[in-house]
Amino acid sequence: MADETIGVVGAGIVGLATAREIALSRPGTRVVVLEKEREVSLHQTGHNSGVVHAGIYYAPGSLKAELTVRGVDLLRAYCQDRGLPYREIGKLVVAVREDELGRMNALYDRARNNHVPDLRKVSREEIREIEPNAGGVAALYSPRTAITDYPAIARAFADDVIGSGGEVRTGFPVTGITQVPGGIEVASGAERVRVDRLILCAGLHSDAVAGLAQDRREPRIVPFRGEYMLLRPEKSDLVRGLIYPVPDPRYPFLGVHFTPRVDGSVEVGPNAVLALAREGYTRTRISPRDLFGLAAYPGVWKMAAQHWRTGVKEYRGSFSAKAFMKDAALYVPGVGVQDVVRGGAGVRAQALDRDGTLVDDFRIHRVGRVTAVRNAPSPAATASMAIAEHIVEAVFDGASGAG
Repeated sequence: MADETIGVVGAGIVGLATAREIALSRPGTRVVVLEKEREVSLHQTGHNSGVVHAGIYYAPGSLKAELTVRGVDLLRAYCQDRGLPYREIGKLVVAVREDELGRMNALYDRARNNHVPDLRKVSREEIREIEPNAGGVAALYSPRTAITDYPAIARAFADDVIGSGGEVRTGFPVTGITQVPGGIEVASGAERVRVDRLILCAGLHSDAVAGLAQDRREPRIVPFRGEYMLLRPEKSDLVRGLIYPVPDPRYPFLGVHFTPRVDGSVEVGPNAVLALAREGYTRTRISPRDLFGLAAYPGVWKMAAQHWRTGVKEYRGSFSAKAFMKDAALYVPGVGVQDVVRGGAGVRAQALDRDGTLVDDFRIHRVGRVTAVRNAPSPAATASMAIAEHIVEAVFDGASGAG
């Protein structure tokens, strides 16, 4: 297997972690990362909130649960070794109503099955000790949940790839993937790169790029924009750690929450609204091609039929700061529109099956010499180094890699 060339499409944190894992664990193997943008980590990684998830939410036995727990340990050690930010500021998952306690207790059992370290239930009084300005009747407290700087980590991964003799080629939008005798030919216009095996980590474009390799059509990527408010600087000390709601198990989104960042700012959000372009970071960004693709996919209409009420609520918050902050004020009472300014936004690559099901777990396909990461939502950044191990094992040891 020595002296192979492995291509990785996508220089987000998962693609770069995978390239790094190959470069370090497979001596003699050359790695080339192909990225359409002029810089690495510009999309999902570059718009990440920076949370290192502890593994509270994920179904026991799922790839998410397995790889998140492993990924946290790897990421913490990497940040410590490289002097990158890693701050364990803790997280409260807060029940603000008595009728949420059943879901909170079920979440506690799930988290314990996932071996989330030092997790405990806390009372109303203990919430105030941890977060003096928080509301709620009870909560789960995860003191080991951390924040970091994922774009900085991705850049460090890229440096590791290059330092190990690999290449990170930017400005290379993939337009064709052809299986040829003994390998794969990857095209960007008239330019060609020949590799022995190919790994696709294309994020927001993962279904389209996988289609170039003749992978199955489903799941499709549906882009959801998450918009944030920022606490005004003079209000940032209202929040010490992460404050989250008890999630609705019907959705893969975690709801509006308070997130301190490593730069000292505090984000409030995100909402989750259907974006009208795969890179639709603003309401005015519309791609006719992406919009037609959404309209033509039966899964989108089935999803809309099931969840249209939630969609209307999320869009209301997109256009009205007052509506956006109504839910947030349940968790930090007294915080309102006068305390925030509009912040940034990210777009989540959410995989959707034809029957309208929002794909929750990581999903990885194999097509001959091509391995395609078809769904890698949050906590993919947290789990990136463990996902990389999983992908590399699947590629080189012949495992199915399906998740």
